[in-house]
Amino acid sequence: MTNRLAQSKSLYLRKHAENPIDWWYWCDEALATAKSQDKPIFLSIGYSSCHWCTVMEGEAFSDGAIAEYMNANFLPIKVDREERPDIDSIYMQSLQMMSGQGGWPLNVFLSPEDLVPFYAGTYFPVEPRYGRPGFLQVLQALRSYYDTEKADLQKRKTIILESLLTSAVLGDNGVVNAENQELLKQGWETSTGIITPNQYGNSFPMIPYAELALRGSRFEFASQYDGKQVCRQRGLDLALGGIYDHVGGGFHRYTVDPTWTVPHFEKMLYDNGQIVEYLANLWSAGVEEPAFVRAIDGTVQWLKREMTATQGYFYAAQDADSFTDADATEPEEGAFYVWSYGELEQLLTPAELTQLQQEFTVTANGNFEGKNVLQRRHPGTLSASSESILDKLFTTRYGATGESITTFPPAGNNQEAKTGNWQGRIPAVTDTKMIVAWNSLMISGLARAYGVFQKPEYLELATKAARFILEHQIVNGRLHRLNYEGEATIMAQSEDYALFIKALLDIYNCCPQQQNWLKSAIALQEEFDQYLWSVELGGYYNTAKDASQDLIVRERSYVDNATPSANGIALSNLVRLAMVTDNLHYLDLAEGGLKAFSSVMNRSPQACPSLFTAWDWYRNCTLIRTTSEQINGFRSKYLPTVAFVAVSNLPEATVGLVCQGLKCLPAPDNMDQLLQQVQQSQTRSR
Repeated sequence: MTNRLAQSKSLYLRKHAENPIDWWYWCDEALATAKSQDKPIFLSIGYSSCHWCTVMEGEAFSDGAIAEYMNANFLPIKVDREERPDIDSIYMQSLQMMSGQGGWPLNVFLSPEDLVPFYAGTYFPVEPRYGRPGFLQVLQALRSYYDTEKADLQKRKTIILESLLTSAVLGDNGVVNAENQELLKQGWETSTGIITPNQYGNSFPMIPYAELALRGSRFEFASQYDGKQVCRQRGLDLALGGIYDHVGGGFHRYTVDPTWTVPHFEKMLYDNGQIVEYLANLWSAGVEEPAFVRAIDGTVQWLKREMTATQGYFYAAQDADSFTDADATEPEEGAFYVWSYGELEQLLTPAELTQLQQEFTVTANGNFEGKNVLQRRHPGTLSASSESILDKLFTTRYGATGESITTFPPAGNNQEAKTGNWQGRIPAVTDTKMIVAWNSLMISGLARAYGVFQKPEYLELATKAARFILEHQIVNGRLHRLNYEGEATIMAQSEDYALFIKALLDIYNCCPQQQNWLKSAIALQEEFDQYLWSVELGGYYNTAKDASQDLIVRERSYVDNATPSANGIALSNLVRLAMVTDNLHYLDLAEGGLKAFSSVMNRSPQACPSLFTAWDWYRNCTLIRTTSEQINGFRSKYLPTVAFVAVSNLPEATVGLVCQGLKCLPAPDNMDQLLQQVQQSQTRSR
């Protein structure tokens, strides 16, 4: 018997539809029911490709005794964090306050009358293990606490709520001084240190940090770090490591080791968009490593084959786990991607296997549970014979050659995966929802890759996805965040506005003669300012003023996580818009936002690399006015704070005009002089 989540459009929520727990989704009726019945709310937040979310669904949430106690004593609510990142952000911060750490699944207990949390955790096993109590014990203890310790409960909630409110205000604002070189150096050095290779822990892409490290390296700050070399190494780790799928293309989420070898196998759209943009930027900055080109193109081919809807938008994610055969009861992590040594011996000739071992980390014992994750041993160009060997592996995995597969239909759930007519291996489940923010990151990556490598299909994919959003995600004059099979839903949040405006500006940078992209960005910026700008505090709230009624606090995102912060991107956009429109209102907003977050930048530079990127735009913004033909010659160069305006008629004997912020330089009469002005302008506040 299914519960009410069976009717949800969210793949993550539907995964819990068979649980004996009487799940609600987040809605006014659920909140009112909890309050009227005086039941504490058990709020469980996760996402479809989360491994430990899947584990807990199959264990604690499927246990009859736990469900019976939960249904009688709590009001259980499930939230997909990819649908409601605003809810997730508030309660994740609560967990971090209580425990000093975070993660998913995020399980929080709320007081029903005010939605303030009083306890939180992540994964709870059915029985006590891993140093964690059994889930039923947790539920019984918390219900007893809720019923018998009202004074302590109120005191605890007051402390948590005050902390959340204080955090939302941020503290005293500083003064924006465009000549403050030390602040930018502090942010650059912090980010460069964070992405410097180490010998411990997991390895995450951390692209917002890598992006700041790369753009800051042009200043050649006196430092313990060689910024360009650190950025090159991050690119090599990504393009050569096991985090990249060398057979099918696309990047996995992260690796569970410091050597970039064994990934956590889910593939997230947001990672792939950011990595494509970063590798293209590295190439344009002079780090011309062939492995970067291969990784970018392989990722684009994966995107076209497996992650693009017929309407042009991109799917959200692919799971880490997949079934080894149709009779398997549970999927296995990485099954779609890894290779046993015996399998390789059967597929390849002895000479081919030897060559594969020379190029990749392949051994009889393997590097992941007795099997092999492919990791390249050397940078450079793979030989044609090595590519031919990888093509054999591709055919085994997909059941056909890469040339013959233009699209590979997604498995939308476990049942589709197990019953599909797959010619090769059973693929991982794909979450086919469209998220504006994540699509925007991919659009920006494609646009940048097109600018650097001039491959038309990159721009075609980017513009088709952008047009889908413009044509289908604006309903009744408002941008919407999600699309499920043609239906737009849920009001856009700050990251959707910020990242999509950036994507539109990135396309416009490729095609400055096409004014429609700029006009769309301006219109969305007006909507963004109207509904999410904080007049009192500066910066942008996570949610619109008419879509925040169910939140205990209105946050302004400034912390970079797997994706860049909404405010960091938004403030950069404002500077770019000011340059290409000559509307200084945008610059005033950018200055107000930087003032709002200046205390954070000074106090916690490790938290907000995207704000430092915005600071770089504010200090070093440069506009080039020239012909479309001349702009084509600039696109492949690394000019991180440059915007373009195409003009048809230039004054006689000039090739363009370079403006540094609010002043223009003498008109150059040749391209060498123009380029010299641009390069000087990019580091003028050094």
